[in-house]
Amino acid sequence: MLDTRLVNADFVTMDPARPGARQLGIWQGRVVGLDEEVASLPAREEIDLGGATVLPGFIDAHVHLAWAGLSARSPRIDSAAGVEDALTRIGATAEDTAPGEWVDISGYDQRPYGRHLTAAELDRVSAGRKVFVVHDSGHACVVNSAVLNLLPEGIDHEDGVLAESGMAAVRELRQPYSVTELVDAIEHAGRTCLAEGITACAEAGIGGGLISHSPVELAAYQRAADTGRLPLRVQLMVVGDALRRASAHPDDGIPRALDLGLRTGFGGDRLGIGALKVFTDGGMMPRTAALTEPYVGLEHNGELYADPRALTELIVDGHQAGWQLAVHAIGDRAVDVALDALERAQREYPRSDVRHRIEHAGLVRPDQLRRFADLGVTAVVQPNFLWFLGDDYAAIMGEDRAPWLYRGRGFLDHGVALAGSSDRPVTEGAPLRAIQFMVERRTSSGRTVGGDEGISVEQALYAYTVGAARACRWEDVLGSISPGKHADLVVLGDDPRRVRPSSIGEIEVRATISGGVFVHTSGTSLPR
Repeated sequence: MLDTRLVNADFVTMDPARPGARQLGIWQGRVVGLDEEVASLPAREEIDLGGATVLPGFIDAHVHLAWAGLSARSPRIDSAAGVEDALTRIGATAEDTAPGEWVDISGYDQRPYGRHLTAAELDRVSAGRKVFVVHDSGHACVVNSAVLNLLPEGIDHEDGVLAESGMAAVRELRQPYSVTELVDAIEHAGRTCLAEGITACAEAGIGGGLISHSPVELAAYQRAADTGRLPLRVQLMVVGDALRRASAHPDDGIPRALDLGLRTGFGGDRLGIGALKVFTDGGMMPRTAALTEPYVGLEHNGELYADPRALTELIVDGHQAGWQLAVHAIGDRAVDVALDALERAQREYPRSDVRHRIEHAGLVRPDQLRRFADLGVTAVVQPNFLWFLGDDYAAIMGEDRAPWLYRGRGFLDHGVALAGSSDRPVTEGAPLRAIQFMVERRTSSGRTVGGDEGISVEQALYAYTVGAARACRWEDVLGSISPGKHADLVVLGDDPRRVRPSSIGEIEVRATISGGVFVHTSGTSLPR
């Protein structure tokens, strides 16, 4: 007997063996079959979906749940009218903060102000507290003198502004957040994802570096899972900083490891360990992504996160030890470093089906596309970056380079696997909005950025289902509506393939289903 039969729906399966159906049977959280395979089977419950379109649950291949939840629940200054208004808001938060506690401020972006805030300005309003103003990119921050005085010698800053390794040093000072705080944040962000049709994601970095919030951050995810407060299936990337030299047997080929030798693949289908995350550069918002040519209007071309030789050594060691690599590389110079290191790793320690990934691949030159394909590297892109930030990004890249931003068609035409993601909370993360951009290549203001990089709706949907599942090694259990896979589904008010591309982002997510259970429903009632 089926647990549930879903009827009267247009099931877009993303499975070429059976692209569409009208009925779906579910038993113990898995897909049993479609149409005639389940039509005659008895079911405990039959749900009429009223002609809705149903797709596999979207998969966000690169997200920051803890950071997103903390950011959403922290005082924000993104709506400030200017520098003085921002400082007034920071000062009010400082006054309400207990002595000895940190003042965490989110929603900071220097661009509307025309300059960065300064340590001196923060000192004026800090009420003696330690002030930590986090840039929306996650790659920079501004702090006051109370924080600067705690930093180790040799950490560079410009009047309280720190980027990349400097930002990581501040983050290390600031942590740890409590496990209770982190569980609250994870659950909050996870429920936002469910409302957008996302049923699974890859948390892009725990254990250190720019985005760590506690040395025991994994414990927060485990507690969330144990207490029913982990809304999504989550795969945890471990930051490369967390590896240390291992005294393993020479024949083991494990030069660096986590304690106990954990690596990609440990865990279950609700929570497990995924790729090893390695930063090679910064971001475009703070102008720290590493480019081969300078930013338009600036005299610098960003920066690498560390010495290229050290980055290469970490990537090669991680590959040798059996990890899948997720290499953060936004600028084309950083992409060169990543590709060179991955090529060397595979040459020296050949492995099959490694599925290494380059996260972001923000600016990829034409000559780099073939290298992605030859190395079998997956491009994990964030289309919403250009929807929200594309006007600025196109301006700082200039006319010649703007078409290379967050490519779509270029990757697919070269046979490069493409996975969709958000990098939430850097921007909002709704997959349908990102899918719209991948097709239209138009920013929120209507500007076209790299119009030749547009792809079909089907290809964009693939990137957020099958493509993202493959990038996370989930293709056996997620990504398509197929017998034996988890019944993770998104119920939509319209079919993205049949509406105008400019309307895709506005399609209603009527329900999200995880393991056959309705875990989110919108204000529109579902017929039962």
